[in-house]
Amino acid sequence: MSEYTFDDVSVVMGTYNEEAAIGSVLADIERVTDGRAEVVCVDGSDDRTPEIARGMGARVIEQEPRGYGVAVHEAVRTPDRPVVVTTDCDDTYPMERLPDFLDRINEGYDVVSGDRITPNPETMPALNRLGNRIFAGLASLLLGRRLHDVTTGMRAYRRDLLHRIEWTENTGLSAELLMRPVARDYRVTETTIDYDERAGETKLDPFRGGAAIAKSILRVGIEERFGTSLDSVSTTDVVERT
Repeated sequence: MSEYTFDDVSVVMGTYNEEAAIGSVLADIERVTDGRAEVVCVDGSDDRTPEIARGMGARVIEQEPRGYGVAVHEAVRTPDRPVVVTTDCDDTYPMERLPDFLDRINEGYDVVSGDRITPNPETMPALNRLGNRIFAGLASLLLGRRLHDVTTGMRAYRRDLLHRIEWTENTGLSAELLMRPVARDYRVTETTIDYDERAGETKLDPFRGGAAIAKSILRVGIEERFGTSLDSVSTTDVVERT
């Protein structure tokens, strides 16, 4: 089987009022992939974000704002290309690492997850660093495998995996997108990445959002490890490995 190239890659993101950063992110993707990667933005903005994205060649899917997970769920399931890379649109993630992520997919991994936490980034607020370490520790305990960053926004996936698993979370979707493949014995690896200071203002309340993410991690971990939900309702695994 021939190796994947950037002609096989879609870079996807949910966007919400990111006019300060979206141009820079798209320009970096264009530069690093020589314009060969498809870009998909699922947008709920009321600023110039979708206009800028379209003007730079991205495919924009507009939807009413319903949270991070709803937008990203649509984004990851839309492309037809066999490799899907997620990123955030706030200019925090290093698009120059896209070739490395593609290399790891070509090595046979199903998911390549960017680890922001191990390098202890000073550009991430201390409260966020602590919260992300707690999230990773909780997920590791539930799954029985050491994970370092379960809420990162930069990952590469084989597209068929994204269509085999039923995704259920909203605010906690990023953690779910890593935890379920790990629990189901897909080939998953983490790779350390730099994390830059965000452009524009964050939309996530650190306390309410953190509580929602922790609840999602508990729900997904209990479902995958024990086959029961937080409400002790039996669940059915809707995915069979082929």
